[in-house]
Amino acid sequence: MPCAIEPMSIDDFDEVSRLWQQTEGLGLGQSDSKPNIARYLARNPGLSFVARDANRIIGAVLCGHDGRRGCLHHLAVAREHRKQGLGKALVAACLDRLADLGILKCNLFLFADNDQGEVFWRRTGWVKRTDLLVMQKTVPKRSGMME
Repeated sequence: MPCAIEPMSIDDFDEVSRLWQQTEGLGLGQSDSKPNIARYLARNPGLSFVARDANRIIGAVLCGHDGRRGCLHHLAVAREHRKQGLGKALVAACLDRLADLGILKCNLFLFADNDQGEVFWRRTGWVKRTDLLVMQKTVPKRSGMME
């Protein structure tokens, strides 16, 4: 594998964002703006990674934790570089860093209709939880500072 796996920085945002936008099965939203990703990277230093082929980013993954569980977001590998182990290498880098921090389990979200993604995750040892249901609520915007 002639590429380097390196920690992601906010300087990578534009290139990573383009990769995410070009990756089928990956959904982006308001939480994926540059300021929000900058905050995420600052809160989870050294946990998210990019794969570089020369100076071009060809893979990326966000990783963080809440002190108990890790969470992966937005794993993407450029189409022409798939099936070479880059996705596995990016995930392994994240899991190694989580292990260094004493985090014992890691979760991820996958769109229910992302069959190709589900095949990848199952082949790499991830287990589908059928006993959980994901629920979500948009946090209302507030004006002013929180007390």
